[in-house]
Amino acid sequence: MGLFLAYFNEACILISAALFGIGWYQIRQGRQLLHKRLMLTGSTFAALFFITYVLKTIFIGDTAFGGPKSMANFYYAFLQTHSILATVAAIFGIVTLVFAFRMNFAKHRKVGPWTVVIWFITAATGLTVFILLYIAYPIGPTTNLFKAWMG
Repeated sequence: MGLFLAYFNEACILISAALFGIGWYQIRQGRQLLHKRLMLTGSTFAALFFITYVLKTIFIGDTAFGGPKSMANFYYAFLQTHSILATVAAIFGIVTLVFAFRMNFAKHRKVGPWTVVIWFITAATGLTVFILLYIAYPIGPTTNLFKAWMG
């Protein structure tokens, strides 16, 4: 189940990034309704990722890096960079959506492109983390939050 959720989570992120890219293109073509639908669908996939990621982390656990010890420091530094970017992207995403829902399109237009670019970088770094964790090297041990806390 944990491996399925890892693939499902990655699919959600990649789908959201693709939808955001297409949505950004559509607004530049003047297609506001299609832009809105694509961005809301992309936001739904991003939220679905977040919810399932949190539930997976709590109930199934986090998977440790299973690659060579010589790469572990690089991997964990890269993971932390990705985590910070993901947090920034989520905050920017919420702000961008709030501006859109409040019809404050002047601010939405200023923040939106930054949000999408940060999300693209987050999706790319997330894909790299996923490949390092589940494809390029043996999968490391997984420990759920409760076991980690209880020892």
